Amino acid sequence: MRFAENLKKMPGVSHIAAILLLDATGNEVARIENKPGSAGSVAVYNHLAQTYGSLTPEAARKGLELYAGHTEDARLNPGKHPNIDRLLSIAEGAPVLRIKHRFAL
Repeated sequence: MRFAENLKKMPGVSHIAAILLLDATGNEVARIENKPGSAGSVAVYNHLAQTYGSLTPEAARKGLELYAGHTEDARLNPGKHPNIDRLLSIAEGAPVLRIKHRFAL
């Protein structure tokens, strides 16, 4: 299944301004803004938050499935898709990250 098809099955994210990713001590290590070019990642990470609660290896593997063909492109071009690169790292044993929502006003 393609990424665009997967997005259609996920909850809407118009109410989310950004997804914040926090390390074990609560420090923000990444922010995904809900804007053109990253809105799909906001949808994926929101879905993972709702389903798994945090970015565990299991959640990361599911996220990689949801990104579909973009995942292979990320593997072949490290740095091109940082939100997928992060999931690849966690799936391979990088520390779990907490997900926090920043809601739109």
